Amino acid sequence: MEYSDEEEQGSSPASASESESECPPLMAPPPPQPRAPPSQRPLLLNPAYARCKSVIHDELRSFRVFLQWCALDHSTRAGRAASYAAFLALALLVPAAVSVSLRADAALSPASASAITFNRVAQVPVTGLAAISFATLAVFFRRFGGLRQLLFLDGALRDDTTYVRRGYARELDRAFRLLAALLLPSLCVEAAHKAVFFFCTVRVDPPAAPVVLPPLLPPWRVPWRAVALVATVASWVYRTGVFLLVCVLFRLTCELQILRFEGIHHMFDVEARAAAAEIFAEHRRIRTQLLATSHRYRVFIICCLVTITVSQLGALLVVLSSGDAKSFSNTGDLLVGLAVQLSGFFMCLFGAARITHRAQRMVSIASQWHMSMVAAMHHGKSSPDSTSASDVDASRVSGSSAAVSQAEPGGAFSYKSRQALVTYLRHNGGGITLFGFTLDRGLLHTIFVFEMTLVLWILSKVVVLQ
Repeated sequence: MEYSDEEEQGSSPASASESESECPPLMAPPPPQPRAPPSQRPLLLNPAYARCKSVIHDELRSFRVFLQWCALDHSTRAGRAASYAAFLALALLVPAAVSVSLRADAALSPASASAITFNRVAQVPVTGLAAISFATLAVFFRRFGGLRQLLFLDGALRDDTTYVRRGYARELDRAFRLLAALLLPSLCVEAAHKAVFFFCTVRVDPPAAPVVLPPLLPPWRVPWRAVALVATVASWVYRTGVFLLVCVLFRLTCELQILRFEGIHHMFDVEARAAAAEIFAEHRRIRTQLLATSHRYRVFIICCLVTITVSQLGALLVVLSSGDAKSFSNTGDLLVGLAVQLSGFFMCLFGAARITHRAQRMVSIASQWHMSMVAAMHHGKSSPDSTSASDVDASRVSGSSAAVSQAEPGGAFSYKSRQALVTYLRHNGGGITLFGFTLDRGLLHTIFVFEMTLVLWILSKVVVLQ
């Protein structure tokens, strides 16, 4: 059907726009894709890494909120002063005041005296681990400035691939959920035990109550048990949260290195001649960060090991030497404290052992890669020259055989570079170290045998005493 010139000239702009909108997608220009503003990009995928405050799209926001609620924010002088004051009050003064105020009451429970003894023994490792963890965090914040530098988020993550950055973003969310999964169930059990302990087992009688209280509020009307319950639970949450936070931060740092080692595993699939140099540079960067991580946490791990060993063996000796009946009301503190302390400490040990064995596994992977490249080179040399049918067969040969079977000087250089890489990895396969001792499964077996020997020795002494 033909149209006249008047109809074509008389067509309105609206109809022209409608005709343009109804044209096929292949003919129309692609619509511009809306770009997300920089404030809505994830922190780890933003190349600027300029955000430091707790905004809604910041993956570290949960950790910063936790630090603020636990009075661990050292970003300002006021926050640092409040942090030290909260530590002195919740980690030292409250447990000491509550322990002094406890009185045995045989009318409430026949095991009231032993319950007070067990409670005081249980406070020692919790306070000790909290002091070690608080000192570790204070040193971290003073030297490195904050969580971004501590977790290698400031500049080291920019050189990683998108796979590593996305995996680390998932690990950040998973780490905070792990912290909540460890803290909340143990908090419920500890609160239930403290309620039974204060209201059904012991009597709370502060020694300085008549002096502190005003005349209008007699001592017998003050709910000292409720006050002691709230103060003790708040103190326990603070001390346990500080310890678990450092353990989770160490595990998160180890997970970052594991993701980077997985990135190196993907680099072994690259069959260019420069692959050996790239793998060497990436492995040296990871080794530098592993060395920094070992220096940051080695004192914390050793102090936690000594504190947990001495306190738990002492608690075992006190419990076994006591002749009173054991129940949840008098030994619940020891059980909850032992479960939380071992959970956090094993988290550190297993994370360090995983990264160590990933580092040691690199030697085996590099040797297999080197052998496969040599075999591909030998196969390329021994194959017949081109014939009329060899073009079809050459299409079936992998890209590695075609790339390696090139000039002889290039193949010799590639062979020497791969051999040097394997030798380098063989002599630099360590992971997390503690003053020169590699923290791997062999060291974990040694620690387990040592702890079991001490436990058996304590049991033998208890049997002899009885």
